Amino acid sequence: MTIRSIIAAVAGVILIAAIALGARSLIVAAPESPVASSRAMPTIGGPFSLTDHDGRAVTDADFHGRYMLVYFGYTYCPDVCPTSLQVMTDALDLLGAKADAVTPVLITIDPERDTAELLRDYVANFHPRTVGLTGTPEQIAAVAKAYRVYYAKAEQEGTYLMDHSSIVYLMGKDGKFLTHFSHNTPADKMAEGIRRHL
Repeated sequence: MTIRSIIAAVAGVILIAAIALGARSLIVAAPESPVASSRAMPTIGGPFSLTDHDGRAVTDADFHGRYMLVYFGYTYCPDVCPTSLQVMTDALDLLGAKADAVTPVLITIDPERDTAELLRDYVANFHPRTVGLTGTPEQIAAVAKAYRVYYAKAEQEGTYLMDHSSIVYLMGKDGKFLTHFSHNTPADKMAEGIRRHL
């Protein structure tokens, strides 16, 4: 092997080592992946201006200082809504006196039919503190968007049903999202989940 080939081989090894070290320093010094920020809690809830089942204008501020158990549904709902509202009622009953700090709320996703009067009669079938809220289609769309609720009219012969997500939200005394309960959550599990935040 000639001196020239030895120098070329050594230079090649040094070059490969320098490239490897440079790549390693880039990897080590790389900023933290933005994936971590995607684990942040999504914003659920926010300001709203609606009408309660007694015809009074209310905002989210009227509920500050109390926990809210919020459900989006409608009075013509044949099964899912009354089932969810009954589970909310049963969960609050299981909490006993601790439930006094919680206001159950039904926000309609069918403002065309759900008047304040109709909501008043409907919520009377559930927990005695249940508040029914309605509003203009625009107000309902805004509050549903804030809570990330899906709903759509499903036309049928001469009438319609509403297709909608079925989630119960627990909001804190400051109006901030605490947790949620899926449609199939039994009353005892819901009560347990609420109790953890009281």
